[in-house]
Amino acid sequence: MTFKGLQPIVYGGREVWPLIEGGKGVSATNHMSSGAWAAAGGIGTVSAVNADSYDAEGKIVPQVYEQMTRRERHEQLIKYGIEGGVEQVKRAYEMSNGKGAININVLWEMGGAQEILENILERTPGMITGVTCGAGMPYKLAEIAQRHNVNYLPIISSARAFRALWKRSYSKVPELMAAVVYEDPWLAGGHNGLSNAEDPRQPQDPYPRVAELRATMRKEGVSEDTAIVMAGGVWFLREWENWIDNPEIGKIAFQFGTRPLLTQESPIPQGWKDMLRTLEPGDVLLHKFSPTGFYSSAVRNPFLRSLEGRSERQIPYSRVEAGDHTVQLDVGVKGKNFWVTPHDRDRARGWAADGHDSALKTPDDTVIFVGAAEREMIRKDQADCMGCLSHCGFSSWKDHGDYTTGRLADPRSFCIQKTLQDIAHGGETDENLAFAGHAAYRFKQDPFYSNGYTPTVKELVDRILTGD
Repeated sequence: MTFKGLQPIVYGGREVWPLIEGGKGVSATNHMSSGAWAAAGGIGTVSAVNADSYDAEGKIVPQVYEQMTRRERHEQLIKYGIEGGVEQVKRAYEMSNGKGAININVLWEMGGAQEILENILERTPGMITGVTCGAGMPYKLAEIAQRHNVNYLPIISSARAFRALWKRSYSKVPELMAAVVYEDPWLAGGHNGLSNAEDPRQPQDPYPRVAELRATMRKEGVSEDTAIVMAGGVWFLREWENWIDNPEIGKIAFQFGTRPLLTQESPIPQGWKDMLRTLEPGDVLLHKFSPTGFYSSAVRNPFLRSLEGRSERQIPYSRVEAGDHTVQLDVGVKGKNFWVTPHDRDRARGWAADGHDSALKTPDDTVIFVGAAEREMIRKDQADCMGCLSHCGFSSWKDHGDYTTGRLADPRSFCIQKTLQDIAHGGETDENLAFAGHAAYRFKQDPFYSNGYTPTVKELVDRILTGD
């Protein structure tokens, strides 16, 4: 029994359910989950972000970077990205059994994004139906899709962002824009597209924002056949009943990012799956620690709390005595040109007494206080940078030009590649970044998952189609 009003859509020349698997970063979606989602009649999404490849025995090839320079490590990262992406697409396509559709997901702000995307598309002709792409302003997405004759589905979080992309680029290739993904910045997991005008602590209702997006699309002459995909916070379709067959919203599809994490085919380790069952409302935090500079949403575990602690142990300083900065900092720093307020000097002495006795400079004329082990880890991670982002705040890497952002490396951030690779391949869930959408607490509440039950992807898709 299908939830009322939900109809298949034609995508890539075949009928599919308007249910899309969200493509989650480093190895959190792969061929197993996306191939199964497509086989169940939906649109599976292979993550093409540092995807895994396999050796002759079928074991995952560890992504090791032994090269001396960042540029050489960056080249290695691109090779891994291409090989892994191609391998995942081929396997997902095989698993889908000619049903549903396979998309790939790339982050525009990942290092070497364009080279990786073009190479994967070149080497998997006819297997990929569309490319979803967000995290930044991917102006070149339309021309890349046109070159390889695939659909493209830009991920945006406001009508304003869509309008800018449409005017500059997408209006030239409208026929291949299969859908526009509205990823809600307060509900979705992973990186979120909050603008400077929006308050991370004041969530806005997605309906008026999506209605505004459709109105903008109509004003720009975008075909009514171009669906809007609602992404972020989608759990039960019955909660979105007034969005289906709604003339104001128009053609609608739904993306599921968090729910497919807890399936038998989901590639994430068992410890991560078990942790998802324990979450309560409010356990997912929208934070600004990512080296991308974007806000992102992840489980507020000890790893994230340690980053919060780092930023809380922070004081501003001046190079000379000025204003309220009337005393010299006498803990954690070498040299005398750190002038602070008397109150901040006392706070710093307290942190140092607690073992946080190393001060690290940030790009914002502040210092943070960390312990010796944490300082060594930060320094090592910065030195080991393999250029996984186009611009990295943590290491000051940039993937073009002079290869530096020109800003001081920021110790309030972290190496995102290291932690995402670790958690995806069996590392401790408490010691790594665990991306999740803000509805993840519903695993504990939803009777479908009671008594430790883990569905197959097919069982999940069938369940979603009933409205639950």
